[in-house]
Amino acid sequence: MSDANTRHEFQTEVRELLDLMIHSLYSHKDIFLRELISNASDAIDKIRFEALSRPEVTPSGEPEIRLDADKDARTLSIHDNGIGMSRDEVVTNIGTIARSGTREFLKAAKEKGGPAPDTIGQFGVGFYSSFMVADRITLVTRRAGEESATRWESTGDGYTLDDATREAPGTTVTLHLKPVDEEDGLKDYTEPFVLKDLVKRYSDFVAYPIRLGDETLNSMKAIWARGKDEVTDAEHTEFYKHISHDWNEPLEHVRVHVEGTVEARALLYIPSKAPFDLFHRDGEHRGLQLYVKRVFIMDDWRELLPAYLRFVRGVVASDDLSLNVSREILQKDRQIQAIKRHLVRRILAALKEMKEQRPEKYRTFWAEFGAVLKEALIAFEEGQDKVIDLLMAPSTESAEPIALTDYVARMKDGQDAIYYLTAASREVGERSPHLEAFKARGWEVLFFTDPIDELWLRMPREVGGKKLVSAAKSDLTLGSEEEKKKEEEARKEGEESLKDVLAALRAKLADEVKDVRLSTRLRESPACLVGDAGDLSPQMQELLRRAGQDVPKVKRVLELNPTHPIVTRLRQMLALDANDARLALYAEMLYGQAILAEGGALPDPAAFSKKLAEFMVQA
Repeated sequence: MSDANTRHEFQTEVRELLDLMIHSLYSHKDIFLRELISNASDAIDKIRFEALSRPEVTPSGEPEIRLDADKDARTLSIHDNGIGMSRDEVVTNIGTIARSGTREFLKAAKEKGGPAPDTIGQFGVGFYSSFMVADRITLVTRRAGEESATRWESTGDGYTLDDATREAPGTTVTLHLKPVDEEDGLKDYTEPFVLKDLVKRYSDFVAYPIRLGDETLNSMKAIWARGKDEVTDAEHTEFYKHISHDWNEPLEHVRVHVEGTVEARALLYIPSKAPFDLFHRDGEHRGLQLYVKRVFIMDDWRELLPAYLRFVRGVVASDDLSLNVSREILQKDRQIQAIKRHLVRRILAALKEMKEQRPEKYRTFWAEFGAVLKEALIAFEEGQDKVIDLLMAPSTESAEPIALTDYVARMKDGQDAIYYLTAASREVGERSPHLEAFKARGWEVLFFTDPIDELWLRMPREVGGKKLVSAAKSDLTLGSEEEKKKEEEARKEGEESLKDVLAALRAKLADEVKDVRLSTRLRESPACLVGDAGDLSPQMQELLRRAGQDVPKVKRVLELNPTHPIVTRLRQMLALDANDARLALYAEMLYGQAILAEGGALPDPAAFSKKLAEFMVQA
């Protein structure tokens, strides 16, 4: 056996988290019971799951969660007969927070003066909420399949681990309660009516009986099997919080009834806030809970949803599936795949309905999950044609994201494409010289600012029969065929009159650009950089560098504004002296200015600053 009565210090993040929770969440203390009951429910789910494949793991009696209150001793105990924990699991699950993003969470919480209740549940730290109502917590647990038990105790400044005895597998959490203080939100959690009220409010839908003495406090009704009009919004909210461990209200719920070769029911929820680990593929995977013949199978999203819908939470239940729990079997199971296709169709249809009928709510969804939804467009997933119709982006006419379908509906006469610009932000994009010709015509341009936009926009895309075209495209021409013809003729005439300037700049910038030519898009700026089809954009290059990949140097095309005074000045300089030493300086200034104008980063800012000073002296 392990050494008894060993003292351990909390991980730094745990100590900081406890301090923030205890002193910041004054009005949310009641939720500690929901979190402990939810943990107990999860533990019972897990022992029933393990019992399917491990005969030595046997639940002890009917699954249940018991509450025991001792008014004289000021204690409240929560017992379950679930999977329990080994000594090592207690240290891992209770003594540390070994999850990515915790430091970022604590930093954000400190900046805001304390953690918001809508974020704590996302970090799997609901157990620690008990310290809001208790000054000492004792936990006794025994892992199913093991004979020994472990006792964990803490007053919030560290913890002790002892050997213990427990007749059967499971866990008991005993809270040594703080004094009642209604002003501070501390009720008397030994009073039966208080406990009944909290269970009814927060945990009525837990699948296992929650008992206080001989009384069962929860209904245990399968909410997904009840009629649409039989479930209130408040009940949906509490059920969502139970299955997701999210303290926010859901944004929307979707009911699904799968019929055909397999029958299943699903109740799905779209969160109102993105979880902290949404883009951490190796992080938390809690998504859809799958129940087969009322036995919990898994709560992962990977078999039931494509990756771009991994933010959806909910329950899928079926009596038609096999209880074979092999992940490999699930991945190949035709019935599972049929359920998956049905879920995808219903979720995308629900999002489309939200977008069309509840636009404000959809904008909330898009701000949280738009970037992950776009992953469908690079993964060739089923439903990507429907995802195209769900896209939104800010534009030159709107700081708020607008639907691409709305953009198409208000396109100007003579406009034959959807024009866009990729940029780090809308503000950066707004300053781009690439927009000058569009502003002159009064044409709207969309801004795509998520890193993933660089990937899916490299493939041909259409919305409402209109192609998406980059405003930074090298061979871009605007207007009617007659206008394009006139602009092309004017450009050729200009290139003839400025051929010496173009040739000189090509020679000076040969290491930096693939060509120098005149522009038809510029109105005010002296120059801009454009890419040929297939070229990696600067944003794409940066994305690859951040991913640790070697990126070969990509030369772009420098376009000049033939009517700009700088270009006129260059022609005058060459007419006076074809070998004017200042030409190289002008060339480097034009190139650097073009990079800065599109929000790019100079390869050598110090060298550019030095040359700029030299340029100013000569001027």
